[in-house]
Amino acid sequence: MSALYRMAFGEHSLVTLGPSDLVVLSASCIPGNEKTVTKIINELCKRSVDVITDRTDDVHVSGHACREELKLIHSLVRPDCFVPVHGEYKHLVVHARLAKELGMPADKVLIPEAGKVIELDRRGIHPAGTVEAGKVMIDSGFGDGVESAVLRDRTVLSENGVVFVTVTIDRGYGIAAGPELATKGFVYVKDSEELMDYLREAARKFTQNAIDRGLADPVSVGTRLKEDLTNAIYQKTHRKPVVVTVMNYTE
Repeated sequence: MSALYRMAFGEHSLVTLGPSDLVVLSASCIPGNEKTVTKIINELCKRSVDVITDRTDDVHVSGHACREELKLIHSLVRPDCFVPVHGEYKHLVVHARLAKELGMPADKVLIPEAGKVIELDRRGIHPAGTVEAGKVMIDSGFGDGVESAVLRDRTVLSENGVVFVTVTIDRGYGIAAGPELATKGFVYVKDSEELMDYLREAARKFTQNAIDRGLADPVSVGTRLKEDLTNAIYQKTHRKPVVVTVMNYTE
């Protein structure tokens, strides 16, 4: 696909496609790749290239072994144990069934799953617990895996933005200054003054309520303000931006 992609966009260093060329896509499209494949076909058509796909003509060719070829491999290898590993789970089940039909004992066939340990020893093959497994997102800036909580925050930030709330409370547990609101990626402030005024007043009320309930330390007040303001924003906009509270205490 990468080579054909470069050809379609005229970026390949050796191959240039044009009106005299024919491209045959003999493989069926992998689910999830439809947009990319359609994009390539469109670019090829822009270059007046004739394109044939398995949807327009009977040209489909599988890259996978058929049932009879799998039976041939089993008869040649004659394995003591069998673990099917290629394809989706439904394909693994069919392949495991085929092995049993060919005489493989059921206790010698195991279908693997991500994180499930399969152990081989003199007794044969058997499950042996689990290990942590799955996708690991790497942050190129640090070279370490990114925790799922961080990924969730990044997703929320990209979709709903962030709202900063700053409040200063005096020693008498009253609001000395603020709340001040700032936002990034949530709304355009100049076009949303009514909403910002509403949220500012809501933040003031939530902060005072927290103080009146006896929440004296800034962490507790900030946590309660974050929860209440997040709910208020959702009720007003049906969006949930990340809310960051900054609580200052003054003498």
